[in-house]
Amino acid sequence: MVLESLIGPVKAEKKFWELFFFGIFYSSIAAILSLWIFKDQSSLIVVFLTVFATIPLMYKTMKYEESKDLVIQGEFNLLKAHSKALLFFMFLFFGIVVSFSLWYTFLPEELGSSLFSTQVKTIESINAQLIKAGISSSTIYEDFFIQILTNNVKVLLFSIFFAFFYGAGAIFILTWNASVIGSAIGIFVRKTIGEVATNFGLSNIASYFHVISLGTLRYMTHGTFEILAYFIGGLAGSLISVAMIRHSLESREFKHVLIDSMDLVIIAVGILVFAAFIEVYVTPAIF
Repeated sequence: MVLESLIGPVKAEKKFWELFFFGIFYSSIAAILSLWIFKDQSSLIVVFLTVFATIPLMYKTMKYEESKDLVIQGEFNLLKAHSKALLFFMFLFFGIVVSFSLWYTFLPEELGSSLFSTQVKTIESINAQLIKAGISSSTIYEDFFIQILTNNVKVLLFSIFFAFFYGAGAIFILTWNASVIGSAIGIFVRKTIGEVATNFGLSNIASYFHVISLGTLRYMTHGTFEILAYFIGGLAGSLISVAMIRHSLESREFKHVLIDSMDLVIIAVGILVFAAFIEVYVTPAIF
């Protein structure tokens, strides 16, 4: 009751930047409780507790956004209205990513390995699949592009289905992705700091803490667009879900929401195409 009453959709849309700090706060409380009470299962519990804290805001926002569809005319105006919710969801997500990456980076190795054990296994599995598939500098970029885009579209579909069947369920997939990305950033940061300590000595570590921001940029250059697409897909699925409950399937209101949701899905797919291009052609050139 305490966490869910801190902020509502109207305030969140007006002060979207505050959601960054709410993301840090929600996930940090989840990390502390997970390590304290559920240490052996903390890698999954930390995701569930973060999701539980955000679900009330997600659910209220979906109902609020669905009400906009019934009073705002014109697809451009609707997309503009929905963009306010998408913006604060993005800031919420960034807060969760930063929080998890900092927890992984600064926790003692034993606690960090326990809190993110499942996430680390997921990262290792992804890397193994890439190696098995022959993803290397000699791989044809077009093949890599298709593989990345196919995988991202699958995640988009999961976001839509979870949002449709569970209302605010898409936040689970997005929070899980945030924990994996945060772990990947943490691994990158700890590895780089370790290399600095070996090569230059412990006294110079402080001057190399810019690797935290470098690690974040490395994964979020393309990840920002992917997450935006997943949020758009989740919003579309939730709008349809709420409309089915509140309106008849034959009603004008439901058809209007359905058309709006399909537009959102198309936009999400377009963003994923752009994100895949960034991941294949731009990110490797920078990092």
